Amino acid sequence: MLNELTKTESSDAEVAASPGMLIVVSSPSGGGKGTLIDRVLKTVPGVSFSVSYTTRAPRATEQNGREYFFVDRPMFEKLIEGGEFLEWADVYGHLYGTSATQVETERRAGHDIILEIDVQGAESIRKKVSDAVSVFILPPSFELLRARLLARGTDSAADLEMRLRGAPSEVEQYKFFHYVILNDDINRASQQLAAVIYAERARCERQESSLRDALEDFGVITEPGAVATVSEPGAVAGSDG
Repeated sequence: MLNELTKTESSDAEVAASPGMLIVVSSPSGGGKGTLIDRVLKTVPGVSFSVSYTTRAPRATEQNGREYFFVDRPMFEKLIEGGEFLEWADVYGHLYGTSATQVETERRAGHDIILEIDVQGAESIRKKVSDAVSVFILPPSFELLRARLLARGTDSAADLEMRLRGAPSEVEQYKFFHYVILNDDINRASQQLAAVIYAERARCERQESSLRDALEDFGVITEPGAVATVSEPGAVAGSDG
């Protein structure tokens, strides 16, 4: 009995030691990534949300510490100097940054964490975090994107024009992501995003610790790093990146 308890405790410790996933979700402004993420957070257990810092003003329904930490530019620059950010970017005149501390803490605890960031931030994460899972949310049309931004009613005419002008170049970055979800139906799109998370959790290399006891019971000896790693975007299709 003691041996069984010791084995269980050891197995639990190994599972807990497995890092959680870093899931990067990007789209053009108004692409609907926030709504999809909100649905996933409510339906997929074990997923947390990375609250970014920004220098822009909060929108009508936003709360400090929930959607973003809203800070002024001097404070943001102080955080940059202090090495607080995993990545940061200037997006249409406003600064946005991802807390390295929060991401590291959540992942070390074995929790999956979602980043809602622009394509600049996604590129920075890809360079720094090799096992990050990246998902691009594609609006079904330029006109629908325009309609969503207008309906949001949070941008000045100049800001709206700037975001729309930048949308095509942002969409062009889709090819560098692991997954692309067409956001033409919110129910289907949110289910696809949840499916990506479940599928990535089932990858061999993410389950080495949790599967070890079952595999060894069949006489299969596992070695860390023996399974294939996550492929880069475009690798399956033969893209050279």
